[in-house]
Order: sequence, then structure tokens, then C-alpha cells
Amino acid sequence: MLYYLFNYLDSLDISGAGLFEYISFRSGMALITSLIISIFFGDRLIGLLRKMQWGEQVRDLGLEGQKEKEGTPTMGGLIIIGAILIPTLLFAKLHNIYVIMMLITMLWLGAIGFLDDYLKKIRKNKDGLAGKFKIVGQVGVGIIVGSIMFFHPDVKVHKEVPANYELKAGERFVSNAYKPNKVDVKWIETRDMTTTIPFVKNNEVNYNWLLGDLATSLGWIVFIPIVIFIVTAVSNGANITDGLDGLATGSSAIIGIALAILAYVSSHIQFASYLDVMYIPNAEELVVFVAAFVGACIGFLWYNAYPAKVFMGDTGSLAVGGIIAVFAIAIRKELLIPVLCGVFLVENISVILQVAYFKYTKKKYGEGKRIFLMAPLHHHYQKKGIHEAKIVARFWIIGILLAVITIVTLKVR
Repeated sequence: MLYYLFNYLDSLDISGAGLFEYISFRSGMALITSLIISIFFGDRLIGLLRKMQWGEQVRDLGLEGQKEKEGTPTMGGLIIIGAILIPTLLFAKLHNIYVIMMLITMLWLGAIGFLDDYLKKIRKNKDGLAGKFKIVGQVGVGIIVGSIMFFHPDVKVHKEVPANYELKAGERFVSNAYKPNKVDVKWIETRDMTTTIPFVKNNEVNYNWLLGDLATSLGWIVFIPIVIFIVTAVSNGANITDGLDGLATGSSAIIGIALAILAYVSSHIQFASYLDVMYIPNAEELVVFVAAFVGACIGFLWYNAYPAKVFMGDTGSLAVGGIIAVFAIAIRKELLIPVLCGVFLVENISVILQVAYFKYTKKKYGEGKRIFLMAPLHHHYQKKGIHEAKIVARFWIIGILLAVITIVTLKVR
């Protein structure tokens, strides 16, 4: 909203109003605002949650320090959502399709998580929202995001092609000013679902290739199910990771910083040209959104770090995971998710392996056996006697390493 106000003031030649034209300024303001909201207003919300007795109900799993968490306020994801929503509304261009898509994702999955938390904490239904309804909600987000990305006219990319390249349907040549001295290449604008393959020299692939025809308009048949799978996997991964104080929050902040860098270089003509990556017009507004996301996660960590004064609950974890998934899809870096979100991936896999192996051994030997002392993986290390603060710190270090590797893929091919 402030963007439009200051844009109008700039048209009247009001000194300083032009600052809002700069992504760096608006992103910085979004980050600062989200930090202020999550830290200063978060405390009040925690007090309200405690007063309403919306606390965590803990099952005794024999983990050190577990029973001490009984009654800790949950649904703290409301702090994260509010600290993202308000700065985005203030500093982003609200007509931008990418911003609209991110807001839909956050509010939709946040609402599903809130309903689950509400049923568990308020209605005292220990099972919460049935898993099939969660999946339906995640599939719904995937369909909306996939349809926007595939069909919306504002979703397009500019990419480099050989000088003798012949245009296909839906493509057009654009200015070669990005690399004016290179006469052997041209730049085209296209709306196809091209994405980036990490660690490969010619690292762009069109999803239509999976159908055997790059010119087909039926690529959505492949693309939308892939989007649904990614959204479901990452949001569930964030949900599973949210088991120790600060683990999911800190990991998400690290991932958000890496995504901000990737979004900035992809939406900046000169950087995209220099790094030889796809230039994504209009994606610069995603930097404003992800700055608010990082600020909200860091601010929430103020209260969520060990010993936690509040838990994000499904309200936050589903929304956070969905944001990360859809953001990566929007900047055409979804194939980097297994690397960037490696912590989420390993946590997910540990649960899948544990359950599958237990069922297999029970069927074969009549007694179920386990791979880990407990799943997800962070509980395995707790069972080994490692303090949860140390587990979280080590997972963060791994997350930082994975984020650096993800950014390095821009040049390592």
C-alpha cells in the first residue's frame, strides 16, 4: 500500500518518495518491520495464548525435557503469518501475480494448520484435522499455484538462445542489450515451464519434454502434479521438523536467505545475464516477500529458541513449508529443493524408512524392528542423550552448508 502512496508522491516530485522504487529499500523495510512485529507484538500474543490456555499437550515419549514443555502456548504460527502479511501489504506491489500467489499459499495453508491446532488444543481432539483433509488442502494449493504458473500471462522468463534459434509458439525475441557484444546469442521471452537443473552445464529443461513434444500446450498435465507433490512434501517436511525448540524456525530462516539471493539474481537483468541464468520479469517483488519471511522467522526465534516460550504449531509449520515450496517453484529453482531443504528431506525420509521397515519386519518376523531409536531423526539423537539445543545448532550448521551449496550451483555446472 505504501508503494502506491509514495509512487503518487514521487509523481508530484516530493523529495525522497522515489526510494520506494528500489527493491533493496523496500526489502530492507519489510525485514525490519517483520522483526518489529514478531518481537514486540509476539510477546502480547503469547500472553493471550497463555491466558486462553491454548497450550501444548505432550505425550510422554521418554525424551529428556519433554514434560517441561507441557502447557507451552502453541499456534505461534499466527505471529509468523502476521509478521509476513503486514510488511508485504505495506511494501510490495500488490498487483504482482507472484505476490498474490505467495499470499494465497501462506493464508491457505496457515488456515489448514490453524484448524488442525484448533481441533487439538481447543476441541481436545487429539487427532486434530484428519490427514486426508490436510492432503486435500495441500493439493488445492498445488492446483492453484500450478495453474497460475502455467496459464497466467504475467508468468514468463527471458533466456539466452543461439543466434540461429527459430521461434516457437508463444515466444518472441527481446532486446539483446543484456550482452550486446555477443552476436552469437539472442534473448527470447517465453511462457513455457522451463526450470533449472542443478550441476548441469546446459541446465534448463522444459517440462513439456516429459511429454515428448516441446511445442505441446499440454505441459500442465505433468507440471501441476509435480507442483502438488512439491508443496505437499515440503510443507509436511517442515511440519515434521518442528519437533525441537527453534529447529524448524531457524532452518526456515536459513532457507529463506538463500531463496532471497536466488530471487534477487533471477529478477535482476545484469546479474541474470552475468550468471547465465533465466531472467524472470516481475519476480523482484518476491524479494520483498521473502525479506518479510526471513524477518518473521528470526523474530519468532526470539521466543521459539530453547527453552521455547511458544511453538509455531501446524499453523506455522504448514504455512512456512508451503511458502518455501511455492517460492522455489516461482523462481524456477524447485529442483534445488532436495539440496536447499535437505534438513526437511532427511527428517521426512527418516519417518518413511522407520515406518516402512517396522511394517516389513513385523510382517516377515512377527515383530517390528526399527532403524532409528525414534523418528523423526532429531528424536533419534535425543534418545542417544544429546541435548536438544546442541542437536538444533548442528542441524542449523548443516542447513547453512546446504544453503551455500545451493547458491554455488549458480556457477558450478
